[in-house]
Amino acid sequence: MSTVRIGVIGAGNMGADHVNTLHRWVSGAEVVSVADVDGERAASVAAVTGARATGDAHALIADPDVDAVVIASHDTTHADLAVAAVRAGKPVMCEKPLAPTTQDCVRVVREERRAGTGLISLGFMRRFDPAYVDLKAAVTEGTYGAPLLLRCASRGVASAPGCTDEFSVTGSAIHEFDTVPWLLGSPVTEVSWHAPRTTSTVTGLRDPQLMLLRTADGALTTVETFLNAGYGYDIRCEIVAEHGALALSDPARLVSDAARARATAYPADWRPRFADAYRLQLQAWTDAVAQGEPSPLATAYDGLVATAVAEAVIASMKDGGRTVPVRVPEV
Repeated sequence: MSTVRIGVIGAGNMGADHVNTLHRWVSGAEVVSVADVDGERAASVAAVTGARATGDAHALIADPDVDAVVIASHDTTHADLAVAAVRAGKPVMCEKPLAPTTQDCVRVVREERRAGTGLISLGFMRRFDPAYVDLKAAVTEGTYGAPLLLRCASRGVASAPGCTDEFSVTGSAIHEFDTVPWLLGSPVTEVSWHAPRTTSTVTGLRDPQLMLLRTADGALTTVETFLNAGYGYDIRCEIVAEHGALALSDPARLVSDAARARATAYPADWRPRFADAYRLQLQAWTDAVAQGEPSPLATAYDGLVATAVAEAVIASMKDGGRTVPVRVPEV
């Protein structure tokens, strides 16, 4: 297969960005169809590439002119659409989360295993971000000894309308629930959730939030989500190991985030920060589909594991911060 004809489901910020990236930066990819419940929005995004537009995602999946599918629609639609793609025998790159609940994740993983092929790839793009790749390589080399503590932070300008406590976990922190075990090569075994006095004016959202993870190797990780930090989109990760520390960034002097924002010009959202990661991820997925080889992206089972961690965090949230063990359902 020389050119992979791709259909993109979802024409919001994420879907539109995928269409643009596939069209402009991914060799061997051709966007031929875009689907969205808002037909006008689908048409507007499709016009960028000359693709067809439809309001029916299942029609896009069934289209014989579509070789592979990107799912970037609302989180609650991911499971049903991924199952439909598997039943159609089409490779799919699904944005995180695979599904908001482990029950739905199990359903997707079972469907994929019945098909006998690894058709589903999951969009945990930090696995392709050059800085995170370098961080993982440094951990794997073991120059600084075994990791002991990880400090992760994910901060944004403003939360989306209707954002909730739970969404801060399933929509933001879930990246760390995949990244941390990927970096360490060790699964998350227990979690707890905590929140200080909230700064958010959004009803139903405590912001910022702090999560504590313990992995099977004994390392501890703090995960901070701050959706309404205001100053910009800011991602941080530091690993404290036995003989030194590694970090994505290490300021040389004390400075407030407001001052750093003025000097650094933080982006307004995630797209500029992870542009390379999205491009590299989509290129790797397209190449695998074209060559009929296994995808190097996160798997559907990885998505199930991350959602199991998220569910445990939410259970701790609802139980006053009690430590909760992570239980991944058997498939």
